[in-house]
Amino acid sequence: MQIRVEAFTVHKRFALTISRGTSAESTNVWLILEHDGIEGWGEASPFAVGRLQSTEELVLQLQQIAPQLKLLTPFDQQQIEQIVMKADLLSAARTALDLALHDWRGKYLGLPLWKLWGLERDRIVPTSVTIGISSPEAARQRLLHWLQLAPFQAVKVKLGSLSGITADQEMLKAVQQAVPQGAKVSIDANGGWNLADSIFMSHWLAEQGVTYIEQPLDKGQESDLLELYRQSPLPIFVDESCFDSRDIPKLADRVHGINIKLMKSGGLTEALRMVHTAQACGLQIMLGCYSDSALANTAASHLAPFADHLDLDSHLNLIDAPFTGAFLEKGRLVPSDLAGLGVQRVDG
Repeated sequence: MQIRVEAFTVHKRFALTISRGTSAESTNVWLILEHDGIEGWGEASPFAVGRLQSTEELVLQLQQIAPQLKLLTPFDQQQIEQIVMKADLLSAARTALDLALHDWRGKYLGLPLWKLWGLERDRIVPTSVTIGISSPEAARQRLLHWLQLAPFQAVKVKLGSLSGITADQEMLKAVQQAVPQGAKVSIDANGGWNLADSIFMSHWLAEQGVTYIEQPLDKGQESDLLELYRQSPLPIFVDESCFDSRDIPKLADRVHGINIKLMKSGGLTEALRMVHTAQACGLQIMLGCYSDSALANTAASHLAPFADHLDLDSHLNLIDAPFTGAFLEKGRLVPSDLAGLGVQRVDG
């Protein structure tokens, strides 16, 4: 296998503010795996939950491991996994390689991943679109901009403002003025609340008709989730508190669901393992993203038939999107019939 990596920068049409800060652009990594005349593509996106996974380190790690894979083929899964484990790759670097391997195998066999896995695209639920922390009017306008793009039926509102829960309440009320009739609204606090505020907001948000709350407490406060789980009238999901399948059993008695992100899990292989672990633990499943392009979000869309909730909208907010893949259909992100991931370059 021949592997090369390229960094590319994408710019957001609207900067996104969450409890931890604001982002307007992201420099991601494109991995191209070539074998027997077929290319498999993968993506790594930098993020800073726990250990910082910077673009520079992701590129360096992938370049360093490439020579060790030269004599292997994309079908040598166990040998590849042993090399990756020994190299201690960051999860986003593992994701880029894993996606490329899946893409190559699907192209080799001439089938999209969802079909190889025997999944049904009709089961895919609408993806949410994200409203970042801002003034109430700016948040309402942001939703109106989303609705000009497509008839979205799910909205995720980022709360956890540094100005406190009163500011959170005012922003949500403004967004609700623009929410389409019948659309579901969820909340993501990105760990921006303490336990007392989380309990209070869970009751207030339930009165507002919110569907669920994601990551109300910061990573590291998982012990407090037990009390929130006991008192909250709304389902509690975790994101930053759950990276891979090993985290799920420890959370099963204190949350209702998990947010699976490819960059955290290390790719589709582990994400699929997380799906089955969550199902075994009786938990709901959500698929999310960071500042991913259509390459990574299309990869995640192949798992979408398993998900109760989807939040795969980052690529829809890009000015200079380099890839196309899964398509929007009535607010649903649906993978195509193309082989592998089904991703193509915008420039052909």
